[in-house]
Amino acid sequence: MSRTRLKSLILKGEVEVSGTTVRDPEYRVNAGDGIVVRLPEAEPAKPAAEKIPLDIVYEDKDVIVLDKPAGLVVHPAAGNRSGTLVNALVAHCGDTLSGIGGEKRPGIVHRLDKDTSGLLVVAKNDRAHRSLSAQFADHGRTGDLSRGYLAFVWGVPKPERGTIDAPIARDPRSRVKMAVRKGGKEAITHYEVLRAFEGSDGKAVASLIQCELETGRTHQIRVHLARAGHPLLGDSVYGTGFQSKAVLLPQKSQAALKALNRQALHAFRLAFSHPSTGELVEFESKLPKELATLEKSFKKV
Repeated sequence: MSRTRLKSLILKGEVEVSGTTVRDPEYRVNAGDGIVVRLPEAEPAKPAAEKIPLDIVYEDKDVIVLDKPAGLVVHPAAGNRSGTLVNALVAHCGDTLSGIGGEKRPGIVHRLDKDTSGLLVVAKNDRAHRSLSAQFADHGRTGDLSRGYLAFVWGVPKPERGTIDAPIARDPRSRVKMAVRKGGKEAITHYEVLRAFEGSDGKAVASLIQCELETGRTHQIRVHLARAGHPLLGDSVYGTGFQSKAVLLPQKSQAALKALNRQALHAFRLAFSHPSTGELVEFESKLPKELATLEKSFKKV
């Protein structure tokens, strides 16, 4: 259990030391003291259960891995109080949720933007939540955690394999945007160009790249690639200056991009150490139909 959860139980009078209820988290125990912790039944989740279809890739008593479609918000927040992934998971998991912090809810340890598709892992109990949270906090630097993304971007990054190391913070000019800023949080993205695509003029106009995250900042890939001069196709927030480039795309690609109506980003690979067994588990997801259609519309350079 987390320190925060244990402190909460102490404050609620659920902990006894040698037969006496102790409500002071800083109470000092003595050698020979017997400590009893009462665990109340997990309270019902505050997010309402909603039957929303989910693409479940893997599930056991500890975790659930799913393939999130574009357009689905992960967590209830202002403007999205219902119809979220959390609402769907509360309904799907039901009594298999043993509680996160004393509440029957799924443990969200990482997120994907509303309009980004791909793989997500969610914890179903406190132990799994602690393990996964630690792995994501470590960003795979000392463990098995790995996250791979496929992104369609304007132009072809040079060099074709490299690392973008630039701190990210909230954009002071916009509440909905992040930006590369001095004094921001460390953000590192590794990338590799997989394929370059030809425009209507015969020159390379776009490319498909693979990204690996070493950190997990909000909008990290979108911000880093836009800063590098290669924003994602379809990104209405960070790629507005490139919208006019659509005329350089082949007709089929223009139609596919218009139909996409979101940033062309997909979380295609996820690997982590299983919270119970410690074994490496790996998952991959194919490009969703709309991104596969976009890829097929291009002519390779």
